[in-house]
Amino acid sequence: MSVPAIRPQPSGGRRRAACLLAWALLLLVPVGFGFGVVWPWLEHMALRDNDIASARDQLVRYQRLVATLPSLRAELEAVNNNQDFKAFYFAAQTPALAGATLQQNVQDIVKAAGSRLVSTQILPPTPNEQPPAVRIRIQLQGSTAQLFEILYQLEQSRPFLFVDQVSIRSMAQPERPVVPERNRQSRRPPSRPDTEDLTVRLDIFGYTLGGA
Repeated sequence: MSVPAIRPQPSGGRRRAACLLAWALLLLVPVGFGFGVVWPWLEHMALRDNDIASARDQLVRYQRLVATLPSLRAELEAVNNNQDFKAFYFAAQTPALAGATLQQNVQDIVKAAGSRLVSTQILPPTPNEQPPAVRIRIQLQGSTAQLFEILYQLEQSRPFLFVDQVSIRSMAQPERPVVPERNRQSRRPPSRPDTEDLTVRLDIFGYTLGGA
């Protein structure tokens, strides 16, 4: 009669190691899942939270801007209805009409000062200028006192007028010394301080509101 062979049983330490390995494998599965899926999802959610916070800030700013629109419209309407404000600008419908008005105003100022207007020229407008300006170039002849009076009247005029460039040329001839003759006193011809001894060129401009 044969006796069955008896197999040796694993020791207690090997069983403990196998259990620890099995538990480690079980723990690695959720940890790997967390790093592979949960962590990117959390980062994505954090980015979305930042976007939401930024959008809320923009919404608050836009709401503040919208809240100021009624007051801005009221101020704009008050400015448009302010006749004192409009008095500083030419109210002509076109730049050509504004230029004609500017020419007439300057001619009246030169005539009132007693000077002689030689020529006037409307200068071309500057593109994309806001508000648009109208410019003229005039040439006149007169005295120094008359020139001062013209510049003063231009400064006081309404609509506002500005002098851009000034060119002054004197027409006065230098006095020649008189050579005295024997037994005769030397005399110098009297000077005429109020004659037209200046030729002046002025570039003058003002602003227009057009049809506004």
